[in-house]
Amino acid sequence: MKSLSAPARRGPTSLRRSDIPAVAPARRVSGAGSVLSAILDHGPVARSTVARLTGLSPASVTGHTGRLVARGLIRESAQATGPKGLGRPHIPLEIDTSRHLVAGAHIAVAHSTVSLMDLRGRILAVDRQPHRGTEPQRILGDVAARLPRLLAAHAAGRTVFALGVATGHRVDPEAGLVIEHPQLGWRNVPVRDVLAAATGLQVQVDSHARALARAEQMLGEATTRASAVLLFVGAVVDAAFATAGAIHLGPRSGAGSVAHLPLGSAGGAEPCPCGRTGCLQSEVSEHAMVRRAAEQGLPAASFTELLDQALAGEARAVALFRRRARLVGRAAALLLDMFDPEVLVVVEPGAGRLPQCLADLRAEVAERSWVCDDPERAVVPSSFTGSVLATAGGAVALGVLYADPLGSWTALPTVS
Repeated sequence: MKSLSAPARRGPTSLRRSDIPAVAPARRVSGAGSVLSAILDHGPVARSTVARLTGLSPASVTGHTGRLVARGLIRESAQATGPKGLGRPHIPLEIDTSRHLVAGAHIAVAHSTVSLMDLRGRILAVDRQPHRGTEPQRILGDVAARLPRLLAAHAAGRTVFALGVATGHRVDPEAGLVIEHPQLGWRNVPVRDVLAAATGLQVQVDSHARALARAEQMLGEATTRASAVLLFVGAVVDAAFATAGAIHLGPRSGAGSVAHLPLGSAGGAEPCPCGRTGCLQSEVSEHAMVRRAAEQGLPAASFTELLDQALAGEARAVALFRRRARLVGRAAALLLDMFDPEVLVVVEPGAGRLPQCLADLRAEVAERSWVCDDPERAVVPSSFTGSVLATAGGAVALGVLYADPLGSWTALPTVS
């Protein structure tokens, strides 16, 4: 298988999720998806409010909600609203988290993370294990074998109806293929087919950057719904961008391939597999961070250990993360100028957990971007810092569900 002066920009902190419509008008979702998303955002919420939020007729909303109830995706709240004695009370709708779950798997360079997520996107269980080899059969077989144990311990009688799989580099979600993952040595690996056969679940596959961008739209930073760039910095460095609510894929599933952006004189001499030096990934990846720590005599057997040292205040470790933040800031400035998004989300633990790193990153953007006039508002850390990998896999399946909840989900009740 291996062959195999414009008006001031509205910033993230000035907007609450309850202030916005459930779905941006251009979002490519079904009517039922619009209804389900509105309930996710605002629930418990009355049907009349859902109609106002989505622009659908009351009759359409009634029809969609009836089907969503029958599928076990929403339920009527036990608490009716409205003044007593003034006509029929409103019975609010909310997401039903008591019946169904999604499973997620994130395949990183050195380990895989299997998780369970409810329909509101809350992580219920996480199991992270190192790879015992990089062969697709071994990694995917291990993911499939771990899932039943996680379900037995944490599902509490709920049914898992889909498995979402996320990984780095080029992924074709329509075909369910990992087209190319150089660090793992994978090419054209049919992840969907392999895991569907092994688990009996419907399987959705996508890149972790696109999955996390969708998670931000559904569950996290509200301003990502207008337009966004998400920059993922880990063992793999890649990106995703969205406009009018839709995340761009590209005709070759290559949108967001930023690993080889040149850093110019700011970069070092770290060789990149592409044959050049000074590429973004070769300078800021987890591997590069651990190598630089070793050069400085800083004992860190892994990136996680190095991060723990920085969080504990070890000066050399903090300096390495601040250098990383400045280099990531250069790339962020370029992406902001290329796409002019409402917000750029940085998925990087230094920016998420070390305030000085986020400040350094924003300072680099302020110095270098020609477009971004307010980095404090336009550049934000991930909403899922601390649970990024566990979120990514589940968000793949959850994103497909919220786009078309009445579609072909074989493990959910059939509705007419």
